[in-house]
Amino acid sequence: MTDQAPAPYAGPQRVLSGVQPTGDLHLGNYLGALAKFARLQHEQPTFIFVADMHAITVWQEPAKLKQHVREIAAAYLATGLDPKVAAIFAQSAVPEHAELAWIFNCVARLGWLDRMTQFKEKSGKHKERSSVGLYTYPVLQAADILVYKATHVPVGDDQKQHLELTRDIAQKFNNDFQAPGFFPLPEPLTQGPGARVMSLRDGSAKMSKSDPSDQSRINLTDDADAIASKVRKARTDPDPLPETVEGLEGRPEARNLVGIYAALAGKTDAEVLAEFAGQGFGAFKPRLADLAVSVMSPIGGEMRRLLADPSEIDRILTDGAQRAREIAVPVVAEVKRLVGYWAG
Repeated sequence: MTDQAPAPYAGPQRVLSGVQPTGDLHLGNYLGALAKFARLQHEQPTFIFVADMHAITVWQEPAKLKQHVREIAAAYLATGLDPKVAAIFAQSAVPEHAELAWIFNCVARLGWLDRMTQFKEKSGKHKERSSVGLYTYPVLQAADILVYKATHVPVGDDQKQHLELTRDIAQKFNNDFQAPGFFPLPEPLTQGPGARVMSLRDGSAKMSKSDPSDQSRINLTDDADAIASKVRKARTDPDPLPETVEGLEGRPEARNLVGIYAALAGKTDAEVLAEFAGQGFGAFKPRLADLAVSVMSPIGGEMRRLLADPSEIDRILTDGAQRAREIAVPVVAEVKRLVGYWAG
């Protein structure tokens, strides 16, 4: 990092984000990311990719990876992304991501990566058995963002450190190659309400596709009966709902269900409690089940329809990659010129 104040970036504003194709998406992914992608596409030029290059930092079955890419793309479309508005593509279909990542590997400092907490969490006690890609993937993530000169990135708490690394790499590149303001220093778009949805079986644990209990989450592909059943069986406590948000302290399951209702209804937690204060979960859960079914069931139906016609998904991904490369190719060409690569 340097102490020099960065020159301002004067280029267009762009939003970029992506999701790894590593398993079923669930309600937490929808509320924390996908629903917000659909809104952002109408505010600024938006690039949304399926992060299949990031996925292989840990072992993926090759035969399943392509199908998982299509499933994520189907989820994007089913939750409101319009391929005529946002560029939707597979990361690996735009080779400029990898090309820029190598240059950034030579800009980033080893000490910066040593501070990345996610590698420590994911590698555990046997980091020497982890892939080099798992260690360096924050650099690829920086390339994902800066190859489009994206100015805004939707992030959760677990990715803020990586966005800071992206800013450090951008600033160092601009300084090292005497290109003030060439890359922007991207800003985070915090996810806001609904960003952290907890397990239906344990209000202290984040809703996760890796949880062995399918009852812990609402999958995007669940049908109406499955959604309603999971809400009815969600863990609660015996007390009625309080009048204020402060009354949810020490009640993680109650807080989680109130938060889910608020996010699905487009309300605040306080507004939900004003409606249900004093009522028990016997009254609240049926209302939450009806709401969850009304919002989530159509998404599952649309995903199943889309996946029944993979050729349409492939067409959208191909078109999105072409549109993405229209931005990425000239950016990388200019980077190569700045770096001093031989051009023939």
